[in-house]
Amino acid sequence: MIWFRNDLRLHDNEVFYQASEKSSFIIPVYCFDPRYFDRNQFGNLNTGVLRAAFVIEAVTALKEKLKSHGSDLLTYIGKPEDIIPRIAQKYQVNEVYHHREVALRETSISEKVESELWNSKINLRHFIGHTLYHKEDLPFPIKDIPNGFSVFKKKVERESSVRQPIPFPSNFLTPPHLEDTKIPTLKDLGYSDEEIKSVDDIYLLGGEDTALSIMHSVLSTYPETEQDPVILGPFIAAGALSPILLYNNIKKLGEGKKDKRFEKIIDILLWRDYFRFMLKKYPNVFFKSLGTKNSTTADIPALTMNEELFEKWKSGQTAHDFINSTMIQLKKTGYIPYQAGLIAASYLVHEYQVNWLKGASWFEEQLLDYSPATVYGQWSHVAGVGTSEKDNKALDWQKLIKTNFPNGLPKLDELFAK
Repeated sequence: MIWFRNDLRLHDNEVFYQASEKSSFIIPVYCFDPRYFDRNQFGNLNTGVLRAAFVIEAVTALKEKLKSHGSDLLTYIGKPEDIIPRIAQKYQVNEVYHHREVALRETSISEKVESELWNSKINLRHFIGHTLYHKEDLPFPIKDIPNGFSVFKKKVERESSVRQPIPFPSNFLTPPHLEDTKIPTLKDLGYSDEEIKSVDDIYLLGGEDTALSIMHSVLSTYPETEQDPVILGPFIAAGALSPILLYNNIKKLGEGKKDKRFEKIIDILLWRDYFRFMLKKYPNVFFKSLGTKNSTTADIPALTMNEELFEKWKSGQTAHDFINSTMIQLKKTGYIPYQAGLIAASYLVHEYQVNWLKGASWFEEQLLDYSPATVYGQWSHVAGVGTSEKDNKALDWQKLIKTNFPNGLPKLDELFAK
């Protein structure tokens, strides 16, 4: 039995491959966990309507792909610790496979599922599948990972290597007479008619085949196409595109040599790895207002929960046009360029002095490219409380605008122009 989480793909998916190789039958399952559609301590949704629609697209694509291979994907609204054990018992499952996560919410859910399964003497097997470099291939144990990003990057690039993609699975056999399940609608997940209507204004792409198509298009036109992190990021975050597969395609284009055209993409993949491994090294560190610092640290600005300033920022009503354009595009589309996100975060923290966790939670709601470690890790460094000391600094956001966006923020149609 396979429990899909943020791994909505069949290419380079160790969970699906191992399950299909070692089992006579497999039962793929995806749970729309209601906890991900609740509001957090700041009143923001854990998943905004745009990302929910994007996930539904990706799950639908995966279900259709599995059905084309004679399999299926069982989909439910509910808590995995309630659903997974019930399905496992009903179909006399021996083991459950899934990808391991690192953020507290995800790990606590896994622990609950594992505990419930163990009551029926069913084993939950964990796999790692969201990073470019596999944990077992790092040149240091997790507890000794260098805190400095530049040191981390140099050592892994020099002393480790990226694995080859996992082969495409060959066994899709499922038990006869599986439950007939339907993929939920946005209304089923609790979104209002007004929220659902807003999705009609944006063209949402989802699923592995779409991700692979966009990847090949982006790589064939890069560096002319500068928006690769924006376009590919949501697919990586949702697990519809493997960073290892992306990396290997980059290396093929560069014929195995270091290619400066793609260093930007690889650097962003390494940052994603770094944030994820840091969250493993320092559990929950990116969700603490002071991070690894303590309350006596003098260089951390005194931040507030100023609701008036926060509302101006998130609704695009600040005194700066670029910030406004960024926040309006984020709300409308869920897409903003990587550097634009850092600029907007810097503005909220260092101009408005608003608590960075409040801003990060807004990005959590709005971004299509959302993964806990990456988004909160980025924000913590903007706020000066991140794990990489050298990168804990207030950014010159005005200089970044002039350098990266001399002609203003690209429009959504420009992002997909290639």
